[in-house]
Amino acid sequence: MSASSFLKALKAEGLTVVEVGDWRNHNRNHKGPWGPVNGVMIHHTVTKGSARTVDICRNGYEGLPGPLCHGVITKDGRVHLVGCGRANHAGLGDDDVLRAVIAEKALPPDNEANTDGNRHFYGFECENMGDGDDPWPAAQLEAIERAAAAVCRYHGWNERSVIGHLEWQPGKVDPRGFTMASMRSRIGGRLK
Repeated sequence: MSASSFLKALKAEGLTVVEVGDWRNHNRNHKGPWGPVNGVMIHHTVTKGSARTVDICRNGYEGLPGPLCHGVITKDGRVHLVGCGRANHAGLGDDDVLRAVIAEKALPPDNEANTDGNRHFYGFECENMGDGDDPWPAAQLEAIERAAAAVCRYHGWNERSVIGHLEWQPGKVDPRGFTMASMRSRIGGRLK
């Protein structure tokens, strides 16, 4: 999906969108292919403060250059667009999980890291410490639901095309504080 289509899809789903810098041309495409894109991945950031979170996700940090996702969903429910194209968010994950996402079937356990997820997934980083104690405000959960549904609606995917980082890469725990099963249920309801 083009940058303009991405922006239009998010706004059509009723989201408040903030365009950050030259997000339309900010990517890691020089490091590998972007696509075919097969799904949406949800993360938590382990950060506090919306401005700081957006800055880190846009620019990255030592050892992991930005963008670290396509959109940052802050606690107030706004989606901050920081990249378009390949982003450093998914890393290596399980090819069996990718096949399940493509087929829109139940996910198998992620037990290997042999496939480039940055190529295959849109990424949304969600502002949260990820410690199980930091709350997920209703506005933020609704924005996650709407953002994932917007991408699925554009591509004609169902809610099984949305996964958490913890379902992709062994050892990952994000997002922590809500279940992906509950979020997929919300997304599925919205898509219907």
